[in-house]
Amino acid sequence: MTAFSYHRPTTLPEAWRLLAAHPGAVLLAGGTDLLVRIRAREIRPPAVVSLRRIPVLAGATVERGGGLRIGAATPVADLLRHPAVVRRYPLLAQALRVMASPQIRNVATLGGNLCNASPCADTAPPLLAYEARVVLERARGRRELPLETFFLGPGETARRPGEILTAVRLPAPPPGARVLFHKQRRVHLDLALASVAVLLQFRGSTCRRARIAAGSVGPTPLRLREVERLIEGRVVTPELAAQAGALAARSVSPIDDLRATAAWRRTIVEVRLRRAILELAGLSPEGGAS
Repeated sequence: MTAFSYHRPTTLPEAWRLLAAHPGAVLLAGGTDLLVRIRAREIRPPAVVSLRRIPVLAGATVERGGGLRIGAATPVADLLRHPAVVRRYPLLAQALRVMASPQIRNVATLGGNLCNASPCADTAPPLLAYEARVVLERARGRRELPLETFFLGPGETARRPGEILTAVRLPAPPPGARVLFHKQRRVHLDLALASVAVLLQFRGSTCRRARIAAGSVGPTPLRLREVERLIEGRVVTPELAAQAGALAARSVSPIDDLRATAAWRRTIVEVRLRRAILELAGLSPEGGAS
């Protein structure tokens, strides 16, 4: 492993000073990906600044107005034990439960998973469906932007030099929303071949609101806005669900790799989205009432 200096600040101002004093330094949250890359000599940072001892970056709190603020260095396992996450944001909880292994969930953090900017990040699709925002802070200021604009490409985010992702903010969940997350993988604990997060809000049999996101089917996790517009304001039928699945398959841009072909990933998105819409509408995959 390449030698580097290791720092453990206890406040954000201390962390910012360390980043300024060590150009090229990298931030460590859970380290499940970063340390592997350092050991493999994929990256050779001169310094590592750990965020694990900064209290303001840990935990989740319900905000005024009913939203939720999650500290970026909060471990995934802690979120699965948080009542507000489990009860009020079940789509996120569904995704966290199938993320990696229990051992990794004890260490991996929400902010680290997002900053890694992997197209197959399990946390991204449900957070996109909940219209989450990320908070980025540095010594000279703070900004907040939609998670959708945070991802720029594989491994690339909108985080600027000297900035630290401090929190993820979720608005109050839509009342009565029905949700479903599906992650297709080859074997247990594998990365997603494709994933779909679906949030639908109904008035009777009419879909009032649709928020749909997908992972592993493009250079970044993405919202399927055209599919959302197709569904909103309409009565969900088997025909509409099939149209939505087909449109989703046309809207994504997956790649061929060692784990799956692009064509197979499109098929996963089409089939799983169609089935999710039918299930959330109370219809069976065959088209009748369930």
